[in-house]
Amino acid sequence: MRVAVFGLGYVGFTTACCIASQGHHVAGMDANAAKRAAIAAGQAPISEPGVQALFDTARAEGRFTVAGSAAEALEGADIAMICVGTPSGPDGAQDMRFIAEVTRQIGEALSLAPPRALTLAYRSTLRPGSIEELVRPVLASRLPPAHMAALELVSNPEFLREATAVADYFAPPRIVIGTEAGHGSVALEALYAGIEAPVFRCRFREAEFTKFVDNTWHAAKVAFANEIGRLCLRLGLDAKQVHEIFVSDTRLNISPAYLRPGGAFGGSCLPKDVRALQHIAADCGANTHVVDALLRSNEVHKHELYERAVRTLPAGASVLLVGLAFKPGTDDLRESPNVDMARKLLAAGFRLAVYDPALDAGKLVGANLGHAFASLPRLSDLLVSRQVAEAGGFDLVIAANATIEELSFLAPPPRILDIGVLA
Repeated sequence: MRVAVFGLGYVGFTTACCIASQGHHVAGMDANAAKRAAIAAGQAPISEPGVQALFDTARAEGRFTVAGSAAEALEGADIAMICVGTPSGPDGAQDMRFIAEVTRQIGEALSLAPPRALTLAYRSTLRPGSIEELVRPVLASRLPPAHMAALELVSNPEFLREATAVADYFAPPRIVIGTEAGHGSVALEALYAGIEAPVFRCRFREAEFTKFVDNTWHAAKVAFANEIGRLCLRLGLDAKQVHEIFVSDTRLNISPAYLRPGGAFGGSCLPKDVRALQHIAADCGANTHVVDALLRSNEVHKHELYERAVRTLPAGASVLLVGLAFKPGTDDLRESPNVDMARKLLAAGFRLAVYDPALDAGKLVGANLGHAFASLPRLSDLLVSRQVAEAGGFDLVIAANATIEELSFLAPPPRILDIGVLA
C-alpha cells in the first residue's frame, strides 16, 4: 500500500517508519521545511529506540520518501494518516489549528485531481466531534460532493509511548477504528493485518474519546499512588510493601472490577473507609486531593442518576424502585445510594413504591434502623409485595440492583431504567 503521513514528530515519524518496515511505501510530509530537509538527508527528527534502524532500512529500500507538498504526499496514496499535534491552548482546550490547516491542505490538493478512493485516518488526539464538526466541514468547503463521497474518514487513535513506541506500534493494547457508521475500515484493517491486538470498531466520537479516557486514568493512577505514598511516608509505613500487597490483587484492585460506569458506590465499607482515610490524611498533613474528591464525585453521580430517572416523568407519576438495599439479598441500607434515590423521588412528589423481598422494616436494628428511618421515615408504607410489583401500573420501574431479575411483570411497564448501567 501507499501511505501518506502528515506530521513527522514522535507519533508521525515512528508510525511512518513502522509502516514502511512492513513493506508499504510511505511519503512523509511536515510543515517544517528544515525538518523535511533533514529527513530527506537521512537524519531522523527524533531520538527513539529502534526508529533510526527502521528508517535507514526503509530509505535504503526506497520505501520512505519526503514530500514537499500535500499534493505530492497524496499522489497514489491509499491511506493518509494525520499525526499533527493538538497542544493545549491558554484555557486548557485543544488547539486545533494544525488539524484544520492540514485538513485544508489535503482538501485543496485533492480538489486538483479527479475524485478517487482515499482513507483519511486521524491519529492525532481529537476531542469528540472533531471529525464531524471540524474535519468534514473543512473538506466539504474545498471539495465537490463527488470527491467527498470517495473519501473515507476514520478516527484511529495511537497508543505509542515514548521510549517504547516501536514495540507499542507492533504490539498495541488494542486497535481502535472509528468510522461514521462504526463498521470498521477495510483499508486500515488491511494495513494492520499481522498485528495481533483486539480490534474495536466504533463510531467517530467513541474512538476520539479513547485517548482522553486512557490518559486521564493513567494520571489518576499516578496521583492516587503518590497520595498513598505520601501517607505511607507520614505514617512511617513501607510504601513499597503496601504497593506490593495492593497490586497483588488482580481480581479486584488491578482489573476491570469497579471500572464499569453505572451506579454510585455505597454500602457499609467504601464510604466509611474513604472518610477514615481522608481523616488520617488530614491528621498527618498528607493533602490527598484525589481521595478527597471521591465522596463529592459520588454525591454528584447519585443526583445525575436521579435526574436521568425523572427527566421525562410527569409530576406525580408512579414509580416502582426495585431494590432498596445496596446489594440484592441483604437488608443492609447503610449508605445505600438507592435510599438516596428513594428520598429524592419522595421529595419531588412522585408516588413511590419499593420492592425488596429481603427487607422487613420491622426487623431493622441498630445503625441500619437509624439510617433507614432518618432517610425514609415512611419506609414500612413504601414496601410492596411481589404480587403488587408484578401487577404493574407504574409509570417508571427503576432497577436499582439485580432484584429486578426476580420479577415477571403481568404487563410491561412503560419504561424500565437500569441505573446500574449507563447507556
